[in-house]
Order: sequence, then C-alpha cells, then structure tokens
Amino acid sequence: MKNWFEITNIAEIDSPALLFYQERIERNIQQMIATAGEVSRLYVHVKTNKTPEVVRLLLAAGVTKFKCATIAEAEMVALAGGKNVLIAHQLVGPKIQRLIALCRAYPDVVFASLVDCTESAQWLNAQFGAAGLRANVWLDINNGMNRSGHALDDALFGLYEFTNQQPHLQLIGLHVYDGHIRDADFQIRKQQIDGGFEAVNIFLEKIKQAGYEAPALIAGGTPTFTSHAQRAGAFCSPGTCVLWDWGYGDQLTEQRFEYAALVLTRVISKPKRGLVSIDMGHKAVASENPIDRRIRFLNLENYELLSQSEEHGVLAVKNWDAIAVGDVLYGVPYHVCPTVNLYEEAQVIVNHKWADSWQVLARRRKITV
Repeated sequence: MKNWFEITNIAEIDSPALLFYQERIERNIQQMIATAGEVSRLYVHVKTNKTPEVVRLLLAAGVTKFKCATIAEAEMVALAGGKNVLIAHQLVGPKIQRLIALCRAYPDVVFASLVDCTESAQWLNAQFGAAGLRANVWLDINNGMNRSGHALDDALFGLYEFTNQQPHLQLIGLHVYDGHIRDADFQIRKQQIDGGFEAVNIFLEKIKQAGYEAPALIAGGTPTFTSHAQRAGAFCSPGTCVLWDWGYGDQLTEQRFEYAALVLTRVISKPKRGLVSIDMGHKAVASENPIDRRIRFLNLENYELLSQSEEHGVLAVKNWDAIAVGDVLYGVPYHVCPTVNLYEEAQVIVNHKWADSWQVLARRRKITV
C-alpha cells in the first residue's frame, strides 16, 4: 500500500467510522513502557480508548495499574481483567454507593478514588464503614491546574492526617495532576513542571518528618509524561499516548508516538465549485475546539474545513475537479479522547485490512453498576 493508513477492503466499512490500527497501538504501548523505564511505573489512563480489547493489549504488555475518569471506565477495566484501578475523581452523591457496588461485584480488584477535603473523606468513611468495607483513597493535590485537589497550603497536612486517621479509609498516596503545563518546548515545559513540583517535594518531606511512611505518588498525565518519567519513585499516568492525536503530536514533539486512531469519512456531495461535503459532522469528531482544530486529513491537500452541522462537514478545496463523490478521506482528530467517545464501535485495522470491530464499552455512563 502507498500509505500506512490505507485499507484494502475499505468498501466494507461504512462512514463516518472510528479506525483503530492495532499494530500501531501495540507499538505505542511499547513506547510508553520504554519512556517510563519500567512497566511497573505506569498507571495508564483509559479515558482515551474506553475499550476492553485495548486494556487487554496493555495487560499483555505487562501493565497492571490503570487510571480512569468514570465508574463505567473502572468497570470496563475490571471486565477486561485489570486488578488495580484508580478513579481519578472525588466521588460525590450516588457515585459513592456505585463504587461500593463495584467493590462487591469485583472483590478481586483494588479500586480507589480521590479525596481533597474532609467532607469527602467523611462521606467515604461513613458509607464504606456501613457497608463493612474499607475505601482506598489517594489525596488529590492541586499544584496549579486549579481543576481539583487541595491547595499546597498550611491546611493540607491536617487533611492528610485526618484522612489517615479514618478507620474505614486506606490512604495510599498522593495524586498530582499538572496537565495545565503544555509548553511546546520540552526544556521550558520541564522547568515549569519541576518548579511546580517543589512544593510537593516539601510536603512529602513534611510527611516523612512526621513519622509517616512515604506515600505512593502518581504524577502528571500525557503532557508531563516525559518529565515525570525522570522523577525517581513516581508513577506516571499517560493515556492519550495509546492512540495519539494531532494536538499532542504537534505540541509534544519529544514524545515518539504514532497516530493509531483515525476518522474515516467520505465525500457525499459537490454542491458548488470549490466546495465538497463530507459525512463528518459534530457527531463524528470532537468539536470543542475552533473549527481549524478538529481534523487533519492525511490524503487531502489544500483544503479548509469551513463548517460542520450534525452530520455534514463542508470543505473548501483547491482540486475540486479531481475529487469525486464517494472518495474516502482519512483524518487525524485534533483531540482523540472525546472523538472516541462519539462512537459505539472502533473498526480495527490489521495489516491494511479491516479485521474486527471493538465495542467502545466505557463511552456509556453505566455498564452494570
């Protein structure tokens, strides 16, 4: 085949479609392990792939620890055979009872969640205690993301002690997500990451001086992966690397991952000279970014995505005469995580051929629990 993304039996795949290239996923997994240095350092985030088969590929490569964003994602990992899962959210409302139900449904799996305030610790302690269980928790630290976590202030150690004293909680360690640091220059990004971690190191030393055992530490996500991989003793939790996308590919140039997920679309109309319509609307690719940052086509040049509606995308093209209704376009999403979430299935490509369909199971908010 001329290009790595081309598919010999393309006529068997309807569009729009989400394509997973299995060999590339497997190579990305190996690159993640190589970057971390040891597979045991990885807490791979599954919010990107949401797919049991990808989790099984990770397990086959030796990954044993996973991070997720929802109860459904946690259950998906358990269904796939994962035994250690951190739900990287502070759970409120009915989610605490759902976590209890999850622990009962999968007693051989270690589930955990985050806390960043005494109220959360009290709720978990009370409800898990009433259920005769113990909740595994990580203390969520805010070191600049300002999305969740407790600030690195004088009250933080009190929260650490309070959480550690609850009889129905098992405090495992600290969770520090600094995904706001995304400078394209790796050296600048690393300086910012290390600078933002100075207060974390001071807090870790305070814990040690108080006589506590050194807590485990999960640091960063995909943007800060290559920096925290150099941080002795820290677990890393990349996720997007498994599939990769245009946004991170252009921004994080030191990370050597391959595009492993594409969106397939077809030309469905040529309504006016210079314009073509494709079956790739808002429901086919993540549209939270401006229209010039949604899709990058690999087999089309000199085009501009002008507009999208629910099922249509309109392109301005230079080579209008050379394009025919029915032509196939292969595109890299700017943001792959919410793009995957739009699809019930991923079409799996092996050696340039459509070979299987994998259910994007954890796009659901609820599986059984």
